[in-house]
Amino acid sequence: MKRLHLSIALACSVTWIMPLSLYAQDNDAQNISHAITTLAASCAACHGPQGNSLGGTPTLAALNKDYFIQRMQGFKNGSISSTVMHHHAKGLKDEEITALANYFALQQRHTPTVAPHQSFQGAQ
Repeated sequence: MKRLHLSIALACSVTWIMPLSLYAQDNDAQNISHAITTLAASCAACHGPQGNSLGGTPTLAALNKDYFIQRMQGFKNGSISSTVMHHHAKGLKDEEITALANYFALQQRHTPTVAPHQSFQGAQ
């Protein structure tokens, strides 16, 4: 009889714990997604929202992942010269570079409808 109660108690505890662990995994995925989105937002100042540049900086949206990683590693190790990007790349872990490559590869590329130099002419 004790074994039956123990089996029932064990089954009940597993039933309660499993959804919590699944929630934790889902929550971890959401946290990772949020972290990557936040990290990518720091790129927006120069490369535009979701990597769609409006100015003279390259558009990152829909960029090939391998190319993005190659360029960022080049900035990071100094084999590609840049006035700014080497500072940003040196602060990133390899995993973050890969995550950013995946993020930007999934973004939809948009073409600006107004040339950047014309966008402020209406305010004059």
